[in-house]
Amino acid sequence: MAKRILVVEDNDLNRRLFCDVLRSQGYAVEPVADGLDALERARQFVPNLIIMDIQLPNVSGLDLIEAAKQDSTLRTVPVLAVTAYAGKGDEERIREAGAEGYLAKPISIGPFMQAVRALAG
Repeated sequence: MAKRILVVEDNDLNRRLFCDVLRSQGYAVEPVADGLDALERARQFVPNLIIMDIQLPNVSGLDLIEAAKQDSTLRTVPVLAVTAYAGKGDEERIREAGAEGYLAKPISIGPFMQAVRALAG
């Protein structure tokens, strides 16, 4: 059975790119554009990995990671954070929130897939 990945990304182009690349590698993908829908969709989809944009409208990806790690259904699901804001201390803050992986945008496909495989198993 294909590993399941929830992609939380508000940018249409990035979301489509992540989903297309993941599907081409045999993953079952559930795209989410609005962070407000992310946790509910994750509970329904029960992913093996959550790819989480940090800069989302309405809610911070950091807050979503923290909420997922407090949720009994989602706490064991690894999170790969992706963000365009890769400043000093950002990776540390993101990992402290509970993310197991971190990539700065722009994303290169090789390192992206390497991180996905490492986290999704």
